[in-house]
Amino acid sequence: MHVVLSGYFGFHNTGDEAILLSMIKSLRKEDPDIRITVLSNDPIHTSETYEVEAADRWNLKQIHLLLSQADGLISGGGSLLQDATGIKSIIYYTGVIRIAKLWRKPVFVYAQGMGPINSFLGKKLVKGALNKNVQITVRDEESMGLLKEIGVRNSMELVPDPVMALETNTLMSFWLEEKKLSHFITVSVRDWPTSVDYKEKIALALDAFAKSGYDIVFVPMHGEYDEQTSLEVTELMTEKAHIAPQYVPIEEKIAIVKKSELLVGMRLHSLIFAAIGHIPFVALSYDPKIDSFAKICDQPVAGHVSDDAWTEQDLVDTMERALTDTYAKSEAIVRLQKEADDTAAIALNYLSR
Repeated sequence: MHVVLSGYFGFHNTGDEAILLSMIKSLRKEDPDIRITVLSNDPIHTSETYEVEAADRWNLKQIHLLLSQADGLISGGGSLLQDATGIKSIIYYTGVIRIAKLWRKPVFVYAQGMGPINSFLGKKLVKGALNKNVQITVRDEESMGLLKEIGVRNSMELVPDPVMALETNTLMSFWLEEKKLSHFITVSVRDWPTSVDYKEKIALALDAFAKSGYDIVFVPMHGEYDEQTSLEVTELMTEKAHIAPQYVPIEEKIAIVKKSELLVGMRLHSLIFAAIGHIPFVALSYDPKIDSFAKICDQPVAGHVSDDAWTEQDLVDTMERALTDTYAKSEAIVRLQKEADDTAAIALNYLSR
């Protein structure tokens, strides 16, 4: 079987690259002989890193040719169909789906998080793309509700984020071994347009823990962008902090998070890295998907970066509670890890029909 994968791949965003890695592993576990072609912003890097075929995601002629010859399209995962960052994302991803339909190829939506979709055009495009000849799986109930609200009548299934399937037992970090850190808190921050001084609040809270003996380790999830935001927060701190290299492999970033005693995270996949490593986390939300995942894992959200109703002391208190609570391997996390692999079987069963 030959499948084409469409998503936010090749942009060196750790979360989306982790999605790609986990999807490839799950698909190959289900079908070792599967042929995979990834539509990527950096085809050479994608091909060499994941040992797959890769094509330029912007080359429409090549996309037409690939889909005309493939057995089907897998769209996902991640938050592809949203217009919070502009309508272009919806136009692109629904466009790829329409090309697949033009060639009468089956389309599988793989564990996507939907929305927000606020524009009339965005709602119309998503409804039109997903209403016929598409099998839909979403990663949270809010996404399912949003699709129903805008008029998608196809059946949908709730499945875990693909990254939940990644195995973490054998992962290690050479950077962490060199630093010889053992008693530390990991942090994932991102830039976000808001009038709330959330970076200063985070810095003050982290200072409190650094003074009590914890090392602070920032883990940039989106390359140089998150590295810059991490640097901005460290410059607001009075105590020393470390920033892990933004270019280390996904598996090494997971290992760093897993070795920590607590994660304070804004990026969704930093929270997922904590969950699969079975360590507690405190979320800082900028998007409903953060609140949804924290709720699934029964972990706290200390505040929202667009809402000034929380203080650095609130964050400190929430972190202290998270550190003292017993966070064993919850049944919910273990179940999600098992079910995440099953999505690949659902996808291949649908595409083979």
